[in-house]
Amino acid sequence: MTRLSDREFKAMNNGVRRWYQRRVEFPAFRRMGMDCRDKDLVELGCGSGYGAALLLTQYPRSYVGMDIMAEQISLAKNRHLTGAQFLVQDVAHMANIQDDSKDVVVVFGILHHVPEWREALAESHRILKKGGEIYLEEPDGRIIRASERLFRLGHQEVALFTLREFEKSLVAAGFEVVGRRRLLGFGLFRGKKP
Repeated sequence: MTRLSDREFKAMNNGVRRWYQRRVEFPAFRRMGMDCRDKDLVELGCGSGYGAALLLTQYPRSYVGMDIMAEQISLAKNRHLTGAQFLVQDVAHMANIQDDSKDVVVVFGILHHVPEWREALAESHRILKKGGEIYLEEPDGRIIRASERLFRLGHQEVALFTLREFEKSLVAAGFEVVGRRRLLGFGLFRGKKP
């Protein structure tokens, strides 16, 4: 995972981003069938913990959020969310998480920041139990390039994949894609570990 630039860090920690996560991404995952009740849950790229606050409303058995930026983990821990564990962690290398130990992995649009995003998908597959699910939202690379031209966030062009390429990589990692949606240049996917 790469660190966010200062401008992008601010953009990811503002009211507009929280509104989008609360009103668009989280409800879209719920409509796709996400149910975390009494399940062991991992969130990749948890940032400031706002996604954790939303996910914990589903009463998972356990929640682990990970992010490469210690600053984000500090913000997440300051939320004092009961039952949440936050780790400074590279999502492409999760050796500290046991094989077949989690029920759900959630990704709120961070894999395009991860140079080894395919490895992150493979690691997600490894840590999920049989029948476990992954819910991902990612922008098409064209959206990233356009937003960089408009807003100059200093976005590092790490993984500017197309949504079609991303879906193929999800399958190559061993997932069955059981749901997909397109929304304003973003793709939402539900994958299952057979």
